[in-house]
Amino acid sequence: MKYAKAKQPTVTPTSAATRSHDIAIPMFGYKNHAGIDRPHGFIRRWTVTSASSHDGAQLRNVVAKDNTASTVWADSAYRSKRNEEWLERNGLTPDIHQKKPKGKPMSETMSKANGRRSKVKSAVEHVFARQKDETLRQNHRGRAKLKIGMANIAYNMLPYVWHQGRTASA
Repeated sequence: MKYAKAKQPTVTPTSAATRSHDIAIPMFGYKNHAGIDRPHGFIRRWTVTSASSHDGAQLRNVVAKDNTASTVWADSAYRSKRNEEWLERNGLTPDIHQKKPKGKPMSETMSKANGRRSKVKSAVEHVFARQKDETLRQNHRGRAKLKIGMANIAYNMLPYVWHQGRTASA
């Protein structure tokens, strides 16, 4: 659970001065983890987690071995030895962003490799950019999952209509 801060004014009895104190207001947020078909732009698999959960643990839930190319692109949050071993055991090639080493500058080789990955990954980031305005703050996971699922289905209609228009006879 995340907490937002709000200022609460307090007047002390000995003086008319007003001081403010931070109070914690619980906020519930959820994340949409999606496996996106790069050539067609469809969301193939998705899962919803609380905003505080670790992204890397969701890789297995969104990658469909039977419905993917051999290469898997992902953010650096999904990079772990465990995930890379799981991908390789399932015949998939991990091409996951690398994190900058703490306290050191990113090497030029690593920067170029991440740039190459970003060109591919940027195509699927359109899904999340499209859904960005639908900020979700719910206190019920079931409702959050339903709302995110509906947004994913609605998004899938866009590439579907586009692909149908390309194949329609004139």
